[in-house]
Amino acid sequence: MLSMDIGVDLGTASVLVYIKGRGVVLKEPSVVAYDRDTNEIREIGEEARKMIGRTPGNIVAIRPLRQGVISDYDITEEMLKYFLRKAMGRRTLRKPRISVCIPSGATEVEKKAVEDATYQAGAREVSIIEEPIAAAIGAGIDISKPCGNMIVDIGGGTTDIAVISLGGTVVSTSVKVAGDNFDDAIVKYMRKKHNLLIGERTAEEIKISIGCAYPRPEMITMDVRGRNLVTGLPKIMTVTSDEILDALKEPAMQIVEAVLNVLERTPPELASDVYERGIVMTGGGSLLSGLDELIEQKTGINTMIADDPMRVVAIGTGKFIEFIHSNRNLNENG
Repeated sequence: MLSMDIGVDLGTASVLVYIKGRGVVLKEPSVVAYDRDTNEIREIGEEARKMIGRTPGNIVAIRPLRQGVISDYDITEEMLKYFLRKAMGRRTLRKPRISVCIPSGATEVEKKAVEDATYQAGAREVSIIEEPIAAAIGAGIDISKPCGNMIVDIGGGTTDIAVISLGGTVVSTSVKVAGDNFDDAIVKYMRKKHNLLIGERTAEEIKISIGCAYPRPEMITMDVRGRNLVTGLPKIMTVTSDEILDALKEPAMQIVEAVLNVLERTPPELASDVYERGIVMTGGGSLLSGLDELIEQKTGINTMIADDPMRVVAIGTGKFIEFIHSNRNLNENG
Protein backbone atom coordinates (compact mmCIF):
# COMPACT_ATOMS: atom_id res chain seq x y z
CA MET A 1 0.00 0.00 0.00
CA LEU A 2 1.23 3.49 -0.82
CA SER A 3 1.88 6.11 1.80
CA MET A 4 -1.11 7.93 3.24
CA ASP A 5 -1.81 11.64 3.46
CA ILE A 6 -3.31 12.42 6.84
CA GLY A 7 -4.71 15.58 8.38
CA VAL A 8 -4.98 15.94 12.15
CA ASP A 9 -7.11 18.58 13.83
CA LEU A 10 -5.44 18.66 17.23
CA GLY A 11 -8.14 20.40 19.23
CA THR A 12 -8.53 21.25 22.89
CA ALA A 13 -11.86 19.42 23.06
CA SER A 14 -11.43 16.74 20.41
CA VAL A 15 -8.98 15.27 17.94
CA LEU A 16 -10.14 14.51 14.40
CA VAL A 17 -8.17 12.49 11.88
CA TYR A 18 -8.79 12.82 8.14
CA ILE A 19 -7.33 10.35 5.65
CA LYS A 20 -7.20 11.25 1.96
CA GLY A 21 -9.80 9.29 0.04
CA ARG A 22 -11.59 8.16 3.20
CA GLY A 23 -12.64 11.42 4.86
CA VAL A 24 -12.76 11.91 8.64
CA VAL A 25 -12.10 8.46 10.07
CA LEU A 26 -11.78 9.33 13.75
CA LYS A 27 -13.25 11.88 16.12
CA GLU A 28 -12.51 11.43 19.81
CA PRO A 29 -12.29 13.71 22.85
CA SER A 30 -8.76 14.97 23.66
CA VAL A 31 -8.84 13.39 27.09
CA VAL A 32 -6.34 11.00 28.68
CA ALA A 33 -6.91 9.13 31.95
CA TYR A 34 -3.76 8.08 33.74
CA ASP A 35 -2.79 6.57 37.07
CA ARG A 36 -0.85 9.04 39.22
CA ASP A 37 0.72 6.29 41.30
CA THR A 38 2.20 4.28 38.41
CA ASN A 39 2.22 7.05 35.74
CA GLU A 40 0.51 4.60 33.39
CA ILE A 41 -2.07 5.73 30.87
CA ARG A 42 -5.35 3.92 31.51
CA GLU A 43 -7.66 5.20 28.78
CA ILE A 44 -7.53 7.65 25.87
CA GLY A 45 -10.36 9.42 24.05
CA GLU A 46 -14.05 8.63 24.59
CA GLU A 47 -13.43 6.07 27.36
CA ALA A 48 -11.30 8.61 29.23
CA ARG A 49 -13.93 11.35 28.79
CA LYS A 50 -16.50 9.19 30.57
CA MET A 51 -14.17 9.23 33.58
CA ILE A 52 -14.07 13.05 33.95
CA GLY A 53 -15.32 13.93 37.42
CA ARG A 54 -15.90 10.26 38.23
CA THR A 55 -12.45 8.83 39.00
CA PRO A 56 -10.87 7.61 42.26
CA GLY A 57 -8.06 9.78 43.63
CA ASN A 58 -5.16 7.99 41.96
CA ILE A 59 -6.66 8.15 38.44
CA VAL A 60 -6.93 11.55 36.79
CA ALA A 61 -8.66 12.39 33.53
CA ILE A 62 -6.85 15.31 31.95
CA ARG A 63 -6.87 17.25 28.72
CA PRO A 64 -3.24 17.46 27.58
CA LEU A 65 -4.12 20.41 25.35
CA ARG A 66 -5.21 23.60 27.04
CA GLN A 67 -6.56 26.46 24.96
CA GLY A 68 -5.26 24.83 21.80
CA VAL A 69 -1.72 24.47 23.12
CA ILE A 70 0.19 21.43 24.43
CA SER A 71 0.29 21.65 28.22
CA ASP A 72 1.58 18.11 28.73
CA TYR A 73 3.99 17.09 25.99
CA ASP A 74 4.51 13.38 26.83
CA ILE A 75 0.82 12.65 27.22
CA THR A 76 -0.02 14.53 23.99
CA GLU A 77 2.54 12.43 22.14
CA GLU A 78 1.03 9.20 23.49
CA MET A 79 -2.47 10.42 22.62
CA LEU A 80 -1.42 11.35 19.09
CA LYS A 81 0.26 7.97 18.54
CA TYR A 82 -2.81 6.16 19.81
CA PHE A 83 -5.23 8.08 17.58
CA LEU A 84 -3.03 7.74 14.48
CA ARG A 85 -2.61 4.00 14.99
CA LYS A 86 -6.34 3.66 15.53
CA ALA A 87 -7.15 5.70 12.40
CA MET A 88 -4.59 4.08 10.07
CA GLY A 89 -4.85 0.48 11.19
CA ARG A 90 -1.76 -1.64 10.61
CA ARG A 91 -1.76 -1.69 6.82
CA THR A 92 0.78 0.97 5.92
CA LEU A 93 4.10 0.17 4.32
CA ARG A 94 5.43 3.71 4.20
CA LYS A 95 5.19 6.29 6.91
CA PRO A 96 2.42 8.85 6.23
CA ARG A 97 2.70 12.52 5.38
CA ILE A 98 0.83 14.30 8.14
CA SER A 99 -0.38 17.86 8.38
CA VAL A 100 -1.43 19.09 11.80
CA CYS A 101 -3.54 22.09 12.52
CA ILE A 102 -2.84 24.46 15.43
CA PRO A 103 -4.28 27.83 16.57
CA SER A 104 -2.98 30.88 14.72
CA GLY A 105 -1.64 32.36 17.97
CA ALA A 106 0.70 29.43 18.72
CA THR A 107 4.36 30.33 19.35
CA GLU A 108 7.33 28.82 17.49
CA VAL A 109 8.10 26.67 20.55
CA GLU A 110 4.55 25.31 20.59
CA LYS A 111 4.65 24.62 16.83
CA LYS A 112 7.94 22.75 17.29
CA ALA A 113 6.42 20.68 20.12
CA VAL A 114 3.50 19.64 17.88
CA GLU A 115 5.88 18.85 15.00
CA ASP A 116 8.14 16.73 17.22
CA ALA A 117 5.18 14.85 18.71
CA THR A 118 3.90 14.11 15.18
CA TYR A 119 7.29 12.78 14.01
CA GLN A 120 7.45 10.67 17.19
CA ALA A 121 4.01 9.33 16.35
CA GLY A 122 5.38 8.00 13.04
CA ALA A 123 5.18 10.70 10.36
CA ARG A 124 7.52 10.79 7.35
CA GLU A 125 6.83 14.44 6.64
CA VAL A 126 5.02 16.98 8.83
CA SER A 127 3.33 20.22 7.78
CA ILE A 128 1.97 22.61 10.38
CA ILE A 129 -1.07 24.58 9.27
CA GLU A 130 -2.87 27.45 10.99
CA GLU A 131 -6.44 26.78 11.98
CA PRO A 132 -8.22 29.53 9.99
CA ILE A 133 -6.54 28.41 6.75
CA ALA A 134 -7.52 24.79 7.38
CA ALA A 135 -11.06 25.92 8.17
CA ALA A 136 -11.27 27.94 4.94
CA ILE A 137 -10.03 25.04 2.78
CA GLY A 138 -12.39 22.63 4.55
CA ALA A 139 -15.33 25.00 4.06
CA GLY A 140 -14.71 24.85 0.31
CA ILE A 141 -13.27 28.35 -0.09
CA ASP A 142 -10.64 28.70 -2.82
CA ILE A 143 -7.98 30.45 -0.74
CA SER A 144 -5.53 30.84 -3.63
CA LYS A 145 -7.58 33.69 -5.16
CA PRO A 146 -6.76 37.35 -4.41
CA CYS A 147 -9.95 38.13 -2.55
CA GLY A 148 -10.70 38.44 1.14
CA ASN A 149 -12.53 35.73 3.08
CA MET A 150 -13.23 35.96 6.78
CA ILE A 151 -13.23 32.84 8.91
CA VAL A 152 -14.31 32.63 12.56
CA ASP A 153 -13.27 29.23 13.91
CA ILE A 154 -14.59 28.57 17.41
CA GLY A 155 -13.11 25.47 18.98
CA GLY A 156 -13.00 24.22 22.54
CA GLY A 157 -10.12 26.33 23.81
CA THR A 158 -9.52 29.08 21.27
CA THR A 159 -11.38 31.17 18.73
CA ASP A 160 -9.32 31.92 15.65
CA ILE A 161 -10.45 34.79 13.45
CA ALA A 162 -8.71 35.61 10.19
CA VAL A 163 -9.07 37.35 6.88
CA ILE A 164 -7.45 35.15 4.23
CA SER A 165 -6.34 36.07 0.72
CA LEU A 166 -3.91 34.49 -1.78
CA GLY A 167 -3.36 31.39 0.36
CA GLY A 168 -2.24 33.28 3.45
CA THR A 169 -3.52 35.10 6.50
CA VAL A 170 -3.65 38.88 6.08
CA VAL A 171 -5.08 39.86 9.47
CA SER A 172 -5.78 37.46 12.30
CA THR A 173 -6.25 37.10 16.01
CA SER A 174 -6.56 34.15 18.33
CA VAL A 175 -8.48 34.64 21.56
CA LYS A 176 -8.63 32.17 24.41
CA VAL A 177 -12.41 32.33 24.62
CA ALA A 178 -14.32 29.42 23.11
CA GLY A 179 -16.55 26.43 23.87
CA ASP A 180 -14.90 25.63 27.22
CA ASN A 181 -15.46 29.22 28.38
CA PHE A 182 -19.17 28.88 27.60
CA ASP A 183 -19.23 25.80 29.86
CA ASP A 184 -17.33 27.62 32.63
CA ALA A 185 -19.70 30.58 32.42
CA ILE A 186 -22.67 28.24 32.89
CA VAL A 187 -21.02 26.56 35.93
CA LYS A 188 -20.35 29.98 37.51
CA TYR A 189 -23.85 31.24 36.79
CA MET A 190 -25.52 28.19 38.35
CA ARG A 191 -23.37 28.51 41.44
CA LYS A 192 -23.90 32.26 41.87
CA LYS A 193 -27.57 32.48 40.92
CA HIS A 194 -28.93 29.17 42.20
CA ASN A 195 -26.36 27.90 44.74
CA LEU A 196 -26.16 24.79 42.56
CA LEU A 197 -22.85 23.07 41.86
CA ILE A 198 -22.68 21.30 38.49
CA GLY A 199 -19.84 19.54 36.65
CA GLU A 200 -18.41 20.47 33.26
CA ARG A 201 -20.24 17.66 31.47
CA THR A 202 -23.59 18.91 32.79
CA ALA A 203 -22.66 22.47 31.76
CA GLU A 204 -21.93 21.23 28.25
CA GLU A 205 -25.31 19.46 28.09
CA ILE A 206 -27.05 22.70 29.15
CA LYS A 207 -25.11 24.66 26.49
CA ILE A 208 -26.08 22.22 23.73
CA SER A 209 -29.73 21.81 24.79
CA ILE A 210 -30.84 25.33 25.74
CA GLY A 211 -27.75 27.57 25.45
CA CYS A 212 -27.95 30.62 23.20
CA ALA A 213 -26.09 33.83 22.42
CA TYR A 214 -29.13 35.60 20.97
CA PRO A 215 -32.72 35.46 22.26
CA ARG A 216 -34.48 32.32 21.03
CA PRO A 217 -37.83 32.73 19.22
CA GLU A 218 -39.43 31.05 22.24
CA MET A 219 -38.06 30.28 25.66
CA ILE A 220 -37.20 26.66 26.42
CA THR A 221 -36.35 24.97 29.73
CA MET A 222 -34.30 22.07 31.01
CA ASP A 223 -34.09 20.16 34.29
CA VAL A 224 -30.59 20.32 35.73
CA ARG A 225 -29.14 18.03 38.39
CA GLY A 226 -26.44 19.22 40.75
CA ARG A 227 -25.55 19.65 44.39
CA ASN A 228 -27.17 22.30 46.52
CA LEU A 229 -24.31 24.30 48.05
CA VAL A 230 -26.39 25.24 51.09
CA THR A 231 -27.63 21.79 52.11
CA GLY A 232 -24.91 19.74 50.38
CA LEU A 233 -27.62 17.45 48.98
CA PRO A 234 -28.40 16.53 45.35
CA LYS A 235 -31.04 18.75 43.79
CA ILE A 236 -32.90 19.09 40.49
CA MET A 237 -34.00 22.47 39.22
CA THR A 238 -35.47 23.91 36.05
CA VAL A 239 -33.41 26.43 34.10
CA THR A 240 -34.60 28.57 31.19
CA SER A 241 -32.83 29.45 27.92
CA ASP A 242 -33.15 33.15 28.86
CA GLU A 243 -31.06 32.52 31.97
CA ILE A 244 -28.38 30.75 29.95
CA LEU A 245 -28.43 33.63 27.45
CA ASP A 246 -27.61 35.86 30.40
CA ALA A 247 -24.84 33.47 31.55
CA LEU A 248 -23.22 33.36 28.09
CA LYS A 249 -23.48 37.07 27.32
CA GLU A 250 -19.93 37.90 28.38
CA PRO A 251 -17.93 35.19 26.53
CA ALA A 252 -20.14 35.62 23.42
CA MET A 253 -19.45 39.37 23.39
CA GLN A 254 -15.71 38.75 23.78
CA ILE A 255 -15.81 36.77 20.53
CA VAL A 256 -17.81 39.54 18.83
CA GLU A 257 -15.25 42.14 20.02
CA ALA A 258 -12.44 40.04 18.54
CA VAL A 259 -14.29 39.85 15.18
CA LEU A 260 -14.76 43.64 15.19
CA ASN A 261 -11.09 44.09 16.05
CA VAL A 262 -10.00 42.03 13.00
CA LEU A 263 -12.43 43.91 10.75
CA GLU A 264 -11.00 47.24 11.93
CA ARG A 265 -7.49 46.10 10.97
CA THR A 266 -8.47 44.68 7.56
CA PRO A 267 -7.29 46.63 4.46
CA PRO A 268 -10.23 48.40 2.77
CA GLU A 269 -10.29 46.29 -0.43
CA LEU A 270 -10.35 43.05 1.54
CA ALA A 271 -12.92 44.49 3.96
CA SER A 272 -15.27 45.17 1.04
CA ASP A 273 -14.76 41.54 -0.14
CA VAL A 274 -15.72 40.31 3.32
CA TYR A 275 -18.77 42.57 3.34
CA GLU A 276 -19.84 41.14 -0.02
CA ARG A 277 -19.05 37.47 0.69
CA GLY A 278 -20.00 37.34 4.38
CA ILE A 279 -18.36 35.77 7.41
CA VAL A 280 -18.00 31.98 7.58
CA MET A 281 -18.14 30.32 11.00
CA THR A 282 -16.60 26.92 11.69
CA GLY A 283 -15.77 24.74 14.70
CA GLY A 284 -18.01 23.15 17.31
CA GLY A 285 -18.45 26.45 19.17
CA SER A 286 -20.15 27.98 16.13
CA LEU A 287 -23.11 25.67 16.82
CA LEU A 288 -24.09 27.68 19.90
CA SER A 289 -27.61 28.80 19.05
CA GLY A 290 -27.79 32.42 17.88
CA LEU A 291 -24.06 33.16 17.88
CA ASP A 292 -24.17 33.71 14.11
CA GLU A 293 -27.12 36.10 14.56
CA LEU A 294 -25.26 38.02 17.27
CA ILE A 295 -22.16 38.46 15.05
CA GLU A 296 -24.36 39.48 12.12
CA GLN A 297 -26.24 42.02 14.24
CA LYS A 298 -23.07 43.60 15.64
CA THR A 299 -21.08 43.70 12.36
CA GLY A 300 -23.87 44.23 9.83
CA ILE A 301 -22.29 41.47 7.71
CA ASN A 302 -24.11 38.33 6.58
CA THR A 303 -22.80 35.50 8.80
CA MET A 304 -23.20 31.82 8.00
CA ILE A 305 -22.15 28.53 9.57
CA ALA A 306 -20.18 26.16 7.32
CA ASP A 307 -21.63 22.74 6.52
CA ASP A 308 -20.49 20.16 9.07
CA PRO A 309 -18.60 22.80 11.12
CA MET A 310 -17.10 20.24 13.52
CA ARG A 311 -15.21 18.45 10.71
CA VAL A 312 -14.30 21.39 8.51
CA VAL A 313 -10.86 21.98 10.06
CA ALA A 314 -9.88 18.29 9.88
CA ILE A 315 -10.95 18.08 6.22
CA GLY A 316 -9.07 21.28 5.38
CA THR A 317 -5.97 20.06 7.21
CA GLY A 318 -6.00 16.87 5.11
CA LYS A 319 -6.54 18.76 1.86
CA PHE A 320 -3.79 21.22 2.78
CA ILE A 321 -1.15 18.61 1.79
CA GLU A 322 -2.62 18.52 -1.73
CA PHE A 323 -2.74 22.34 -1.71
CA ILE A 324 0.98 22.62 -0.82
CA HIS A 325 2.05 20.03 -3.37
CA SER A 326 -0.02 21.54 -6.20
CA ASN A 327 1.40 24.98 -5.36
CA ARG A 328 4.91 23.58 -5.17
CA ASN A 329 4.49 22.01 -8.63
CA LEU A 330 3.10 25.27 -10.03
CA ASN A 331 6.08 27.18 -8.64
CA GLU A 332 8.55 24.65 -9.97
CA ASN A 333 6.93 24.52 -13.41
CA GLY A 334 6.16 28.23 -13.51
